Amino acid sequence: MEKRELEDNVTVLTRKIILPVSLHDEKGFTREGNANKWWQQQVPAAFLFLSGSMAISFFLTLYPGYQRMQTRTSWQANLLLLTTAMIWGFAFVAQRLGMEHVSPFTFNATRFAVGAVSLLPVLIAYRLKKPLSQRPPIFDRFGLLGGLCLGVALFLGSSLQQIGIVYTTAGKAGFITGLYVIIVPLLGLFWKQKTGMGTWLGAFLAVAGMYFLSISDGFNISQGDLLVLISALFWAIHVQMISWFTRRFDSLLLSLYQFLFCAALSWLCALQWETISISAIRAAIYPILYAGVMSVGIAYTLQVVAQQKAHPAHAAIILSLESVFALLGGWLFLEEILSPRGLFGCSLMLTGMILSQLLPIPMTAKKASRCEGE
Repeated sequence: MEKRELEDNVTVLTRKIILPVSLHDEKGFTREGNANKWWQQQVPAAFLFLSGSMAISFFLTLYPGYQRMQTRTSWQANLLLLTTAMIWGFAFVAQRLGMEHVSPFTFNATRFAVGAVSLLPVLIAYRLKKPLSQRPPIFDRFGLLGGLCLGVALFLGSSLQQIGIVYTTAGKAGFITGLYVIIVPLLGLFWKQKTGMGTWLGAFLAVAGMYFLSISDGFNISQGDLLVLISALFWAIHVQMISWFTRRFDSLLLSLYQFLFCAALSWLCALQWETISISAIRAAIYPILYAGVMSVGIAYTLQVVAQQKAHPAHAAIILSLESVFALLGGWLFLEEILSPRGLFGCSLMLTGMILSQLLPIPMTAKKASRCEGE
């Protein structure tokens, strides 16, 4: 499928399913045919971003809360979490490349179908280790209901992200999607969950970073960035629902259900609004396999294994590096160039993501130590 034809199809889909908004073209990312000019533009921008990342890493090592978390997290868990973040980050490149051949719903339908199949060996091995009396039933009414709810949220988040990535870049999509780390605790306010000062400070930095990354001079946001931002809201809703359902039902079965429901909904939309071509799917088979097997199947398993020995906030900090790998992947494989203004916005957003997870730790630790003393 030609790229121009694909963008026309997605534009029609956007107008049909999403409320029309006055949008303007994005600024900050360009593609240059001249390699020397591309390199000259990237050196100061890359230096600015790497300097900020190194400064953040240095201060984290000095922070008492981080050191307490580090003592409870093995280096093997750190490596698995970092690998998971890298897989998820580079998945944005695969999504971008896949859109050169297939439409958004077709890509997601095949991606999550492949992800469900790749999860089956893990699920079978997990169930065989348990005694027969402790194995949850395959077809459970509550489990299927939970899988349906999670599948709908997953479908909305992934569809908006996949449509938006046609109009934006892999790097920007990765950073904007990463805002769900901050949106999750803010949504928790509706369920009377406590939110620390770090969340509010992180949210402020993230909003400021979003301004530098995506808002143009006329205070307009590009169509792709807006769609990916809305998708981040559904990712946050998805995370909140996962925490509720997994306390009441088997997590691996829920994952299988949600992947199957998401794939089914994506197939229905693809049949309704898109032209499904077997040859196009074959042309996009490598991005689909990466997004399905690596991002959905393997990365999820690595996350589950790693978080058995990792502090939750520590895990969230490492996983937030997904956005950095998305930016790096877009730079290496897609020649996406980000201006110093955009990189400054990315640095603010990454700092906000880390602070939202890091600052509540001392409060919790102090309270725990006080209780032990009493």
